[in-house]
Amino acid sequence: MVAIPGGVFHLGSDDHYPEERPVRAVEVPGFAIDIGPVTNAAFARFVGETGWVTTAEQLDPPGSAVFVMTPGAVDLSRPEQWWRFVDGTAWHCPRGPGSSIAGREDHPVVHISCEDARAYCAWVGKRLPNAREWEVAARGGLDQADYAWGDSLVPGGRLMANIWRGAFPWWSEDPAPGTTAVGAYPANGYGLFDMIGNVWEWTSDPFDRTPTCGCSQGTASAVRQTLKGGSYLCAGEYCARYRPAARTGLPPETSTGHIGFRCAQDLPSSLDEAP
Repeated sequence: MVAIPGGVFHLGSDDHYPEERPVRAVEVPGFAIDIGPVTNAAFARFVGETGWVTTAEQLDPPGSAVFVMTPGAVDLSRPEQWWRFVDGTAWHCPRGPGSSIAGREDHPVVHISCEDARAYCAWVGKRLPNAREWEVAARGGLDQADYAWGDSLVPGGRLMANIWRGAFPWWSEDPAPGTTAVGAYPANGYGLFDMIGNVWEWTSDPFDRTPTCGCSQGTASAVRQTLKGGSYLCAGEYCARYRPAARTGLPPETSTGHIGFRCAQDLPSSLDEAP
């Protein structure tokens, strides 16, 4: 984990999506946060020791939402065209029956509901970060920068996060878009990996706006939980939420192939101030 001293931070953005507005100065107590999202290997240890059965595995029939590329350009207002509920899909077979996490132990665990994430956090004696903590951590010490590394999406032509490269959702430079190993892209100024892209991450805060992102159809639940960070499916023409200020809201029982999480902890009061 990395300790983030408390202080007053500017959160939000006036330049992008409505749910990010306005920019506001917020006092955030110090906290610690995992250097990366929880991996398949870590979640496997949790399941092995506790016998935890995830939300996706408890459904009737068991399964979860899997991203499927479309054969061509489609109406981007209809996410059901690229999401499929696949029977038998779960964290240990993330692409459906017959798939596995073998060789992907260092990738973020996916197909995780908010309840699953909270259970893991409790097991390790931690908690989910709230949305303010998450955004402070993602900014890496850069006040009001658009991205976790500055104001340019691709500084010097260098790709800094696992995001969609191509024409969403039908063409990608990566023939099989998906998660990448934690640490495959540069850390931010706090030494944190994958705060942007790779997988959306659950936070402890409810989502208080009308959803404007079709990242997942979710369910009919009226209650929604805030997620931060964007994912490998975020594309400029569709969902440019690969920024610290960005957020979305999904029903807490949602599980998909692009949702994971990381843990946080309170800091001792002696460490709860910037020097």
